[in-house]
Amino acid sequence: MKVFESLDELVGAAGTELGPTDWLEIDQARVNQFAEATEDRQWIHVEPERAASGPFGGTIAHGLLTLSLLPYFSHHLYGVKGISLAVNYGYNKVRFITPVKVGARIRARAVITDVAELAGAAQSTVTITVEIEGSEKPAAVAESIIRYIA
Repeated sequence: MKVFESLDELVGAAGTELGPTDWLEIDQARVNQFAEATEDRQWIHVEPERAASGPFGGTIAHGLLTLSLLPYFSHHLYGVKGISLAVNYGYNKVRFITPVKVGARIRARAVITDVAELAGAAQSTVTITVEIEGSEKPAAVAESIIRYIA
């Protein structure tokens, strides 16, 4: 994990590559919990027997579950010291490229693509790629925008 010692150090970090993180297994229990939390109980996510004969050969994680793990991965990719608060400002260009099958392991790597200095703060744009173990294509790519307040 990369640790930036201050906002000033973060401001100069555009172009920095981060990661990869450790692998995280996506199990059926996590997918089921996400389905319950979001009321999205589509059979490709929560019915393993039916999904076995479906288009993916088994259940898959929701794309939004993969997206919801970006804060978890970000905390394992980098940190910034000397701040009072970090706020998720949003996402740009989110793409779900390859379905994540239940039982697969995913991890993230990233590039800090931009850092803007603000009054008493800095805002980073980080392009995060979620990889699937054994897959040439990623699960997802998204630009995460985080505002760091001194």
